[in-house]
Amino acid sequence: MKKNIKFVVCDIDNTLIVPHASLSKPAKKIIELLRAKGILFGLASGRPLEDLDFMIENWGIDVDMMIGMNGSSLRDCRTNQEYSYYMMKPEWIKETIDLMKPFHGNPIIYEPGVVVCVKEDEMVQVSASSSNRKVKKVDDLSYLYRTENAKIMFRVPESEMADVEAYFKAHPIQSGYEGFKTQSTLYEFANKHTNKGFALKKYCELKQIPAYQVMAFGDTSNDNSMLAYSGLGVCMKNGSQDTKSVADIITKKPCDQDGWADFMMGYAM
Repeated sequence: MKKNIKFVVCDIDNTLIVPHASLSKPAKKIIELLRAKGILFGLASGRPLEDLDFMIENWGIDVDMMIGMNGSSLRDCRTNQEYSYYMMKPEWIKETIDLMKPFHGNPIIYEPGVVVCVKEDEMVQVSASSSNRKVKKVDDLSYLYRTENAKIMFRVPESEMADVEAYFKAHPIQSGYEGFKTQSTLYEFANKHTNKGFALKKYCELKQIPAYQVMAFGDTSNDNSMLAYSGLGVCMKNGSQDTKSVADIITKKPCDQDGWADFMMGYAM
């Protein structure tokens, strides 16, 4: 492994796999080779940790670390110790619902084993089934902010995403949270003090791994902090421009051409 890398951490959707797809055989083999060489491998996702458990069981792999909910949760899989960080206050969640009304977004939150939404459309159903979750449709919006949560998501038409991003760039949020795009049709809000880079740093401190020995992969805005923290930040060819701008390297192939496995075989193995 070049640059004496000791830890590889990877975003999932549109980085390691196409959303709702399975892990490719070449990618699975590389993960096994990394761990056999004593190189730690971790996953970092906007999904809850229980969704990641379901994925890796189906993929038939073991990992050393998992970051969930964009950095609000962290698990050291070797010790099974879990850590929780900053959450969204109920009043902040309510505020985001009001702010997103002009964009026809479908607000979504996670509860244990459940996806809670206002509109049970095909996108929600596909997402829930891919992680073995049930869908709970609610008519009363106040249900979504009855308690704190790690984040709230809004599924919006892809044609409106540029308008959403432009709005929040022109109107910075003054409360203690921030918004960011995680997919071409998904905009999320989370406590501004936590992100994937924050949780990654916490794990590295626990394991005494210096940042320069970390390689991180991502494709969009919620991965930027993780790529910026790592000694080697890699953005997928299909990644967003803001993520490419903070990356050290861009893969030659996109996610839908198994770009992560291709990069690892050509660069690091």
